[in-house]
Amino acid sequence: MQSWNLNEIETPRGTRSPVVLRSDPGARAVLIALEPGQALGDHQVKEGALVSVIDGAVRVESGGEAVEGTSGCFFSFDPDERRSISSDSGARLLMVFSPWPGEGHYRGDAKSP
Repeated sequence: MQSWNLNEIETPRGTRSPVVLRSDPGARAVLIALEPGQALGDHQVKEGALVSVIDGAVRVESGGEAVEGTSGCFFSFDPDERRSISSDSGARLLMVFSPWPGEGHYRGDAKSP
């Protein structure tokens, strides 16, 4: 068994200091802190993504919809779904990507027919 206290892990530079908690072919779990005013700008990834707000507050935008989320909120994104996550006051997020890595994650990956 492995365990983590997500509120005690240091992320001293916010979005520039993501912490990979676990990574295997099934999934990758990453802790990321958004300092006040920081954002994960408009982006998409090849994996499905689950995002849980551990602490603080965020604004999540995807598909023309915007949702405000605070501690305890949970978001799910399909592979290649565009989104942005920002925080005016700061937040701590747990992100789980599955499968890891998703098909096409690394440039040059061959696509399945």
